[in-house]
Amino acid sequence: MSTETASSCRPDKGKARARDVEPTENTPLLASGSLSSRDASIEQPDPRAAHRRLFSQLLTVFLISLSLCVLLFVLLAIIAFSYRSHASQIPPEEILERALVVEGPDRVDVLNASATDGIWLMVHGRVGLDAGCVVGVNRDDGDGILRDWWKSFGRWGIRQLDRVNVNLSPIQVSPRAHPDIALATISTAPIEIPLTADPPRRESSWLTPVQVPVRIQPTKDVAALLHFIRESWKIGFVSVQATIAHTVVHGGRLGDSGWRSRFVLSHSNVRPVVNMKIPSVPGLPPPGHNNAPPSFSDLVTVQSFNIVSADDAIFIEANATAINPVPWHLEFSTPPLPFIISLPSPSNSSAEVPSVPVASVRSHPFALTHPNISLTVSGAVLSLERSASRALSNFMSKYVSGHEADIQITTPLVPGMIINTTFPAPSPKPEILRNVSITNMKITPTGTTMVASGTVHALVVLPRGINVGVNASRVFPDVLVYDGPVSMPGSNESDSDVTPHNPPPERPLPDPLPPRAFAHIRPEDWLPALSERVDGPEDAGSAVAVTARIDDVPLQVLPGREREFSNFVSKVIFGTQGALAGVQGVAAVAVRVNGLPFANGHDGEMELTGLPFEGSVRIGKKSMWPLPID
Repeated sequence: MSTETASSCRPDKGKARARDVEPTENTPLLASGSLSSRDASIEQPDPRAAHRRLFSQLLTVFLISLSLCVLLFVLLAIIAFSYRSHASQIPPEEILERALVVEGPDRVDVLNASATDGIWLMVHGRVGLDAGCVVGVNRDDGDGILRDWWKSFGRWGIRQLDRVNVNLSPIQVSPRAHPDIALATISTAPIEIPLTADPPRRESSWLTPVQVPVRIQPTKDVAALLHFIRESWKIGFVSVQATIAHTVVHGGRLGDSGWRSRFVLSHSNVRPVVNMKIPSVPGLPPPGHNNAPPSFSDLVTVQSFNIVSADDAIFIEANATAINPVPWHLEFSTPPLPFIISLPSPSNSSAEVPSVPVASVRSHPFALTHPNISLTVSGAVLSLERSASRALSNFMSKYVSGHEADIQITTPLVPGMIINTTFPAPSPKPEILRNVSITNMKITPTGTTMVASGTVHALVVLPRGINVGVNASRVFPDVLVYDGPVSMPGSNESDSDVTPHNPPPERPLPDPLPPRAFAHIRPEDWLPALSERVDGPEDAGSAVAVTARIDDVPLQVLPGREREFSNFVSKVIFGTQGALAGVQGVAAVAVRVNGLPFANGHDGEMELTGLPFEGSVRIGKKSMWPLPID
């Protein structure tokens, strides 16, 4: 092959691919430098141009991504602003009524209670906020595809926000009819409320358990509070208005500083209204129909009590039952709560005298059981002024005579609130004076009058539950004398408002006079007595045997009963066994109670008046012996 033929096969001569030339011994190791620059650029690309192309591609991708993110962010901001704007325009009262669901309380713990700081509670319950209802993104069968997509995005946003925390200013609770009258002020710590979108209907499984510390400060206007309670019971509804000066809602948990916290809603002067029907409680008059509310004695019943003397003090413990007004099961715990028991001052006081505090007690923890709650209180008698003996005497005289006795209950937790109630009468009626008898009784003439002498014996038995040491120091009998056994039951009216150390006021004679009653014996003053503690009946309290001497006490013949008296004297003088005389009346006994803490000393004296008794005694010229009470 010739040289021309070989040169015509170069690649630049045609489009056909040149055949490779086999190297020879004369072929140079390096290519000739006569190649053009174009050929060199094809064989070796410029790296700077490749970098520029790569940068251009990355910039394009970045700008497209950034535009999409900005667009998405703007879209999210528009949607979020739309939902936030919608939520902010809904009145908070409507949110509370339509979207906030609260069940309970399931448990209430009283953490602390004082007159200055109010009552601190820990309230356990379940709560949830149907945020889908607030912003209008809950599912609806009539939604189209676009609207369903729009709501789905809203529900997704609610799930991302998850919860909100609510800060409330102190809440003033007032009657709806009189919003200017405050009944109580309620303060709470910030509350976390979980958010839910499209919760299941008629189910409470979506609610979240919460516990919220609450402080309640009752009004000092006790009269307004009691008036509200009475009026609410009469109409059968509790209708109150809460006033919240400021409400601030932050997104996220308490203390969250992330993007959720930027979701903020605030409202001022929120005034929700709460209406609740008062449920009927078995054992109480039904609410409504203008019925009066039940009294304290209708709610609480004393079952038993025990009063004992120990260590120069008197201690009290009582058990009672109370009607449970809560219709649902509620766990309840409380620390000991203080109460003061007072006795009203005697009504015939010449000046306005406040009630006499006599005992300080505390309630024991209790559970809310149905239908009744078991209560236990315990405490001690307070240090008493000497003037308190009159109030104590009046109280005990009514009680031992089988009557209800007035008491007052107060608590330092609600200053100014006084509960006027009665201490229930004992059932059956206690028999305080037992086994009354008169020995060595003589009736002798002194001038134009008759006098009686003898020794009175009686057993003083205190009612069940009163197990205090007593010492009877004085007695005052007021006696009707019969020719024969007592013909009719005696009176059981106590002498109230007795002035200490003065004889009880004279009782009017029965009208008409009982058959065969012919004489009246009443000493001018108290009779000194001796007493000795003895074992009394098992179903009663402390017992003492009392002895008192009657010396020449005037025996007054009853008006129009001179003939009955003459017949009785004839029986005594001419009868072979004398005559049987019936005695009936009331007595007063002054006792010193061991450990009763008067301010100027212990063992203060207390007078029990209006104690009925009856018995009989045989009076003869030689043999005189008593018969005990039936």
